[in-house]
Amino acid sequence: MTGKTVRQRGSSWQLEKRPGFLIRRLHQIHVALFQRKCAGFDITPLQYSLLTALARRGAADQTTLAAEVMLDRTTTTGALKRLQSRKFIERAVHSRDRRAQMCRLTRSGERLLRKIEAPARAAHYETLDGLSKAEQKRFIAMMQKVVAGRDRLSETADAPD
Repeated sequence: MTGKTVRQRGSSWQLEKRPGFLIRRLHQIHVALFQRKCAGFDITPLQYSLLTALARRGAADQTTLAAEVMLDRTTTTGALKRLQSRKFIERAVHSRDRRAQMCRLTRSGERLLRKIEAPARAAHYETLDGLSKAEQKRFIAMMQKVVAGRDRLSETADAPD
């Protein structure tokens, strides 16, 4: 196979022009920035999202939290167990549904959220550092539009006939 043949096949759609590739790469960049900025807290972006959702809700069952942060229940349960083992959240059997686990932040979890807020926010802003403020605003609005459109499509696809 000649170099020309490989180049012709591979040049049909370059990686750096593929939305999925760019989204995955941007996610990698953000996670690396988050880990660097928040290294002293030993918290993942996913755990931070769960803590933030719990802080806003006060208390929630694991299924509700999974839906809010758009994760499957198994991944959510694992992350919540790790947060519980570090005493950032409490989990207890739901009073009306013995199969469900209710979660709430502990005082330690509340303190963690207050401390991690500034570095976590800095990681989010640094992710978009190469854009002007106006571009950042437009980019976030476009991402929200894409996500909302896909969410509506999946709701429709998941609806029973």
